[in-house]
Amino acid sequence: MEENFELVTIGIVRKEEEKTWIEIFKEYEKALLKLDEFSHIITLWWVTGRDTEEDRKNLQSHPKVSGKVKDAPLCGVFATRSPARPNPIGLTTVKILSITKNRIYIDKTDAFDNTPIIDIKPYIPKSDCIMNVTIPDFFDILRERREE
Repeated sequence: MEENFELVTIGIVRKEEEKTWIEIFKEYEKALLKLDEFSHIITLWWVTGRDTEEDRKNLQSHPKVSGKVKDAPLCGVFATRSPARPNPIGLTTVKILSITKNRIYIDKTDAFDNTPIIDIKPYIPKSDCIMNVTIPDFFDILRERREE
């Protein structure tokens, strides 16, 4: 059973000089109400340039660990963060620096300038931070928690 869903772009990533922000389209600006009370958000974005038939058929890859393939074994894409996958959706947790009108200024993101944002969710530690997890040895370098 194959189903297709329609996603709408709610904003775009903007990067200029030393500033990075998410520009929410005016029709979604009301959705920002109370977001300024959170320190971090989870951004879901379309991996631009990877929405090809070939990439969508990719089911296995060697994961990059800290930007390098470090003797990582071949894995199913669901065990990696590879952008070549059935649905090229990126996910990044970012720190909110400030919110002004329809702009969410953030610390950094691995999305490029003009990347379409498809959703934003508040980061909630009880839901989003799991302390005792298991990861494969080849991901050991990523075991440490990110400090601000």
